[in-house]
Amino acid sequence: MTAQIARCVFTTTPLRHQRKAEEEPAMSPRPPDLTSLIDRRKRRLCPTRWKRAIYRGEDWTVFQSNHSTYEAVLLAKTKSAETIPHLSIDAALHTTVVQDLGLHDGIQRVLFGNNLNFWLHKLVFVDSVSFLTGKRLSLPLNRYVLVDIDDIFVGKEGTRMKVEDVKELYDTQNELRTHIPNFTFNLGFSGKFFHTGTDAEDEGDDLLLSYVKQFWWFPHMWSHMQPHLFHNQSVLAEQMALNRKFAVEHGIPTDMGYAVAPHHSGVYPIHVQLYEAWKQIWGIKVTSTEEYPHLKPARFRRGFIHGGIMVLPRQTCGLFTHTIFYNEYPGGPVELDKIINGGELFLTVLLNPISIFMTHLSNYGNDRLGLYTFKHLVQFLNTWTNLKLQTLPPVQLAHKYFQIFPEEKDPLWQDPCEDKRHKDIWSKEKTCDRFPKLLIIGPQKTGTTALYLFLGMHPDLSSNYPSSETFEEIQFFNGQNYHKGIDWYMEYFPIPSNTTSDFYFEKSANYFDSEVVPRRVAALLPKAKLITILINPVDRAYSWYQHQRAHDDPVALKYTFQEVITAGADAPPKLRALQSRSLVPGWYSTHIERWLNHFHANQILVLDGKLLRAEPANVMDSVQKFLGLANAVDYHKTLGFDAKKGFWCQLLDGGKTKCLGKSKGRKYPDMDSDSRSFLADYYRDHNIELSKLLYKMGQTLPTWLREELQNTR
Repeated sequence: MTAQIARCVFTTTPLRHQRKAEEEPAMSPRPPDLTSLIDRRKRRLCPTRWKRAIYRGEDWTVFQSNHSTYEAVLLAKTKSAETIPHLSIDAALHTTVVQDLGLHDGIQRVLFGNNLNFWLHKLVFVDSVSFLTGKRLSLPLNRYVLVDIDDIFVGKEGTRMKVEDVKELYDTQNELRTHIPNFTFNLGFSGKFFHTGTDAEDEGDDLLLSYVKQFWWFPHMWSHMQPHLFHNQSVLAEQMALNRKFAVEHGIPTDMGYAVAPHHSGVYPIHVQLYEAWKQIWGIKVTSTEEYPHLKPARFRRGFIHGGIMVLPRQTCGLFTHTIFYNEYPGGPVELDKIINGGELFLTVLLNPISIFMTHLSNYGNDRLGLYTFKHLVQFLNTWTNLKLQTLPPVQLAHKYFQIFPEEKDPLWQDPCEDKRHKDIWSKEKTCDRFPKLLIIGPQKTGTTALYLFLGMHPDLSSNYPSSETFEEIQFFNGQNYHKGIDWYMEYFPIPSNTTSDFYFEKSANYFDSEVVPRRVAALLPKAKLITILINPVDRAYSWYQHQRAHDDPVALKYTFQEVITAGADAPPKLRALQSRSLVPGWYSTHIERWLNHFHANQILVLDGKLLRAEPANVMDSVQKFLGLANAVDYHKTLGFDAKKGFWCQLLDGGKTKCLGKSKGRKYPDMDSDSRSFLADYYRDHNIELSKLLYKMGQTLPTWLREELQNTR
């Protein structure tokens, strides 16, 4: 098996976990490419030869390596014959990972004689996946590493850097550059704390500034404040301006375009004031955080872009503000060495093409654990892997990140109150009680506006504020509004103290058939209830077409309905787009299945649009029951039929009615029979699937669906 990442997969290593990298024996030459052996004549295999060894409380299997259909990948050596005497195994080499060449059944395999807790097995496993998939599942060799040193000038006396520490920082940077081209420590400063240490530490501050051009620099807050505690953007801007003035006075560059907020405050969950102040004072283009989407597990951290600022994931390196002394490291020094030599830190670099590590000023004074950690990490990586370590300034690194992971550009907003860490670094002036608990998701032209009006009549419910652009609909989850963030979304709902009901709801009928909306809604509103209204998809398609004509859509005015629904693949793009908006929302089962991938069936209510139009009071009784409202409204007394309008409206005092606007209840010409017949055939299979799905959900079949199914028999 050809090694891609592992520097040598055919190696000699003791059958134990705690040896340090410098104690490992010299590596053997790399073996030949075993793919050339696949063409050998297949032969009947003898049973696999293996022996099981119990070593230091662990269960190992060692394979017989001298077999014609197997190749050793990883060899181990016991320390002495007494280690596993019951198997009479001496101190010779034994195979712990073996490659089955696939000569018997044509299937190549890599077999491991122990679990993947052993770091070298993890390394070999990554290469095995690449090899066995023909590099289709393969990691490139380039690894970009950025080391931030937060809290420069911050820290109590006795924990800060002295002259000797600064010199060692500079010397280590030069040493690391021999392995990582252009490696540069990235220093984050809070100018208010300059010269607030002991005399020796103040001299360290001065020397650090004399090396100002040798490092990269980025701003913390002037007084190391947590931005989410300040709701006023101008206050944040004033603090940043003080730090910028300090930087200019001391020759610190101000154009790096990167900043980090203390304690990840305000970066995620988003504190809009922080982002705007950053752009105003510093022209920030990049920041980083450990909090998106959550702190743990670290392997799931991702990046996103918001408000023109690229947010990169920061990784964990095992160093914190309180880890200052080697002998006092939590778990003992052996724990730190374990993290570096094949442990979490090693695996972080192995599995992430870009790693931004957060360290602190206190890690570089005293025992200089920061320098120890990264020097030994680089040594270990160079010894055991073929990885090509590189570094880039933060802005270039961010562009590289989103070039590798373009799908991460769009954020996925989550409820800050679902995670204690998020709630702790979210503004106390904000409340999750401002999120809606009910969404009317559509589809369009099925009666969603009428339902929105009826729900708004209920004293236990409060609707969103109207939008100047989209009227009663916010349309947050399915377009550019989503990128404005949850602060923007919450502004469309009352502050709980200003309303008698905090059961908020909104209606955006184009949510229903969107591919991205269900996942976004589930992330932010996982406990929300959803209502969809279904009418005959044939009628819905025709209604949408006529809706577009009424709004002077030039395509709808140019083509007949029959031409729209029967247009072929070679039709003009705008005609195809109108056809899609007419037909695709009617694939009801497809879209509901997508919602069911993110919500439980008992969170979704499917309403019969035909009944809502004919018997709205009865339908509203089922809606109230679904929502579990404390107060029941008798809609038989609050709704009245308006003969002039042709639909039900809200009853007002004196027998008057409040109805929907002129755009509702339009009279259209009857659909031509050819179009109706075409669409009946088009939706037949979709309707059959819908009936099966509703039955599985325990929901009543709409009357129009029963009629359509009867007509297909």
